Amino acid sequence: MTPHNELRLLPWSGPDGKPCFLSADDNAGHLSRLADNTEAAQLGLGSELLDRALEVLSDEHAAPDELRCLATDLTSALRDVVRVATSRGHRLP
Repeated sequence: MTPHNELRLLPWSGPDGKPCFLSADDNAGHLSRLADNTEAAQLGLGSELLDRALEVLSDEHAAPDELRCLATDLTSALRDVVRVATSRGHRLP
């Protein structure tokens, strides 16, 4: 585990799909604020998607394509939430 004062896992991947990290002592810097805002947006979208999932799953007549799309979107949101949780966990003292 990375000590809380070293590298921050950013909420996006690089062009090659590998994780991006920020080395900064200043949590109020531009890139840190951008990462904070991105994490908040990702968590908000995840919450909205969860509400949508509950609606779709309660519909006995949901089409297979709709369920497949939902599963794809939930997978993406879960990936984001795991990345946010990992990043925040690494920054705990």
